[in-house]
This record gives sequence, C-alpha cells and structure tokens, in this order.
Amino acid sequence: MQIRQQEPKVVVIGGGTGLSTMLKGIKKYTTHITAVVTVADNGGGSGKIREEMGIMPPGDIRNCLVALANTEPIMEKVLQYRFKEGSLKGQNLGNLFLAALTDITGSFEQAVKLTGNVLAITGKVIPVTLENVHLCAQFENGKIIEGETQIVEYGKLNQSLIKNISLSPSKPRPVKEVIYALQEADLIILGPGSLYTSIIPNFLVDLVPMLISRSEAKKIYVANIMSQPGETTGFSVEQHLRILEQYIGNNVIHSAIVNNEAIPDEYRSQYIEEGADILKFNTQDEIWYNIKRIETPLVKIYKDKKLIRHDSEKLAQCIFKEFFS
Repeated sequence: MQIRQQEPKVVVIGGGTGLSTMLKGIKKYTTHITAVVTVADNGGGSGKIREEMGIMPPGDIRNCLVALANTEPIMEKVLQYRFKEGSLKGQNLGNLFLAALTDITGSFEQAVKLTGNVLAITGKVIPVTLENVHLCAQFENGKIIEGETQIVEYGKLNQSLIKNISLSPSKPRPVKEVIYALQEADLIILGPGSLYTSIIPNFLVDLVPMLISRSEAKKIYVANIMSQPGETTGFSVEQHLRILEQYIGNNVIHSAIVNNEAIPDEYRSQYIEEGADILKFNTQDEIWYNIKRIETPLVKIYKDKKLIRHDSEKLAQCIFKEFFS
C-alpha cells in the first residue's frame, strides 16, 4: 500500500478491460474513486442478458467491481466464473448475480451498489446512464451500423474507418451520482479502453462533456498500448487525442500517458495478424504544444495467453506522480 499524501477524488471514465486493469492499481493510492462505466455493450454474455432480461449490460460494470474488491479472492473468482457446459455455457456468474439483484431490487443501480457492498469495494462503480442506449456508427463509406459488436465486426470486414459515433436515443440522462462525482473531482482519467466503444459513449450522455470541460480537475488521458482492428486500425496517439477533442472540446485534456516500452515480436506478431499494432506517437506533432506527453514503460505480458496489457501498478504510479507534480 502506498503512503497517501492526500487522497484526491478521482473519476475514471471508460469501459472494457482497460478500465478494470487500471483500477486495480489506482485503489492503492486513494479510496475516493468513482468509476463511470459505459452501458452500450451488446455482445457476449452481457448482450444476451441485456436482450433477454431487459437490463443494463453488466460485464464492464462487473469487471470494475471485481477490480476494486477488498474481499476474499474466492469471491472474485466466483463472480468472474464462466460456465463451460450446459445451457449456461459461456455465461458469467457475476453477470447472473447482477441480473438477479436487479430483479430482486427492481433497480440495476441498486444491484450495482449492493454488489459493491458484498465485495467491500474501494470507491464506487456507476453506470453512466440507466437508459437503454445503443451505439450507432457512421463509417467513412457512408454505411450506418447499430450495436457495439456489429460496429467492430463491420469495421474489420470492410476495412472502413468510423466517421462519427452516436447513441440511440440521443443525449440520455446521466445518473445523478455521475454529475456529483464530476463536479467534485480533483482528477479525471479518460481511458484506457476502446476509443469509440468504451470511452466516447460516455461523452454522448447529456451534460457529461460539459461537466468534464468545465471541471477544474486535472484531466489525464491514458492511451492504449495497441491499436484496435475494426475501430482504430493504423491510428496514432495523436489521432486518438484529436477525436477525443471533437467530443469534449479542445484544451480540455492536460496530460497524456503513452507507453514507450518495446514489445517482443513473438507477442506483437499475433496482434499484427489480427490487424492491430503498437500505438505509435509523433513527438513533433503540434498537439503536444498543448498536452503534456508522459512517456513511460507500461507493458505487462500474459505469456500463457500472449496478451498485452497495461501494468496496473506502473500505470497507477505514473498517474499519481503526474497528479502530485
């Protein structure tokens, strides 16, 4: 556990595995954490529960709850358990747990709070909205696709880039606690996570971009380590930043953390085959006149699965060093 000079109020915004990975490190530095999570997911087990039970997709929420948990490790394993056989094959127990609590309490928001209590989490996990929203993308070829999973698959198959992203219905209402958290934040962290399907969907919720831009908090963007096929194929860090600015405004982001650690070819090659590669950056790009670039080694490789992820401890250390500087 790190010694806390002062416990800043931190709001992290995003979704997917990137957000939950970062949270594991951040909770060692402050107890005042609010994870604001997108609810536009419509794929996998989350999508199935969403379609069949009419509730918010629980997957990203569950991952964040588990990342912030301070309970017995067996509870984390139980909530992350995925059935391997039978009619529940592929479904996650934690998703079913959240679905059951939603049915019992009549509220997905309440179900998330109760699960947080069970796991004795540090901070809070909040869905950005409780409205039933779907992600829509207009591609450069003019095609409009609805659904997060369908958007990524279309991008992969047609090698067309996203021109614009929106929510249907447009401008859904944010959860009140999201508003309070952004108003009180000392530090707002954007990402890491999929640009168009994890981070930006949060900015499409009413009031959220305005609250971020007007906040006096320090705003840090954590860049992905790799680009994502079907979504940010061939993108640079600078392209990510410019697109983010389209949705939250110019001169809002103060700092960007980028990985500068090399990745062995044996692990990189698998990503390249799938259309991904290391997210590059150009130190001479004029965007760095207004945004502080923080270069640091952040790679953690899971050799058994050949997965490349952020090192949660190194990332958290870098974030808080920047915050207190």
